[in-house]
Amino acid sequence: MIALCSLDTIRTPTALALGSFDGLHAGHRRVIAQATENVGEAIPTVASFWPHPREVLFGDVRLRLHLPREKLNLLAPLGIQQLVLLNFDRTFARLTPEDFVVNVLAAQLKAVVVAVGENFRFGAGRCGDASLLQQLGGRHGIQVRVVPLLGDGPQRISSSRIRLALEQGQLEEAARLMPHPYCFQGRVVAGRGLGQELGWPTANLQVDGRKCLPREGVYACWVHVGDQGPLPGVMNLGPQPTVDPAAPSAVEVHLLDCTMSLNGLELKVEPVRFLRSQQVFQDLDHLSKQIGKDAQQARQVLFSHFTPSSGGVGIG
Repeated sequence: MIALCSLDTIRTPTALALGSFDGLHAGHRRVIAQATENVGEAIPTVASFWPHPREVLFGDVRLRLHLPREKLNLLAPLGIQQLVLLNFDRTFARLTPEDFVVNVLAAQLKAVVVAVGENFRFGAGRCGDASLLQQLGGRHGIQVRVVPLLGDGPQRISSSRIRLALEQGQLEEAARLMPHPYCFQGRVVAGRGLGQELGWPTANLQVDGRKCLPREGVYACWVHVGDQGPLPGVMNLGPQPTVDPAAPSAVEVHLLDCTMSLNGLELKVEPVRFLRSQQVFQDLDHLSKQIGKDAQQARQVLFSHFTPSSGGVGIG
């Protein structure tokens, strides 16, 4: 059973995979493997900075491919037993590389093995690199394993490429790079009920604002509803330009050929194909007819080309 830990509850000694590992792509998995293989009695652990350093230092908004609790079900099959979030604030940001190794890795995490990617940077002003980490680790009894970056044709595999694929609505490319289906989850909240009036009832989802979502538009999707899913669905992500152009962006899901009460439930949504961009219709009747076309296209996509994932992001 994998646990989400603080420094007060972590089990030691640890074998650490150190990094954000957002997306858990194949390159990340190679680093994580080095924290699980030949580590003796040490506890295989992933340690990540939270929040992202750029949020603290530069005010950048860093939307996550996976939120911490979503990572747990993905890390467990990789042999990781605990995920610890290192609170990154301005005091933490001022640590020298040696302070970080001595006070955090050795004293708090009691690391005996640390695995990082070759582009890992640490310490005030990102002045430390993987080579320095090996030198400092050696002085303090920590074996540092540096893993080369993983290529993918002319480019390397990266979280940025996964985000770009999502921004462009390329769900298959995102799933190939991770490599697992992209998912998100949200709680069903009360909506305006207009979908019901149009004959297309929708579940309106409240999604964590820190989650990276794909481009706005209409998608074929699988919907996981506890042990009753996955169910076929069609999803609209974005504002409602025909109904209320001033309304904020929303996530609405319609279950295909299935009627059930979803109010208050936590759903996991697995969008699998971008169907179309949002558009303005001349009236609600035309909107309803287009939703019917979207639903039919979603059925064809889901049952002709895709099967729902059994894993992915869990609800917890």
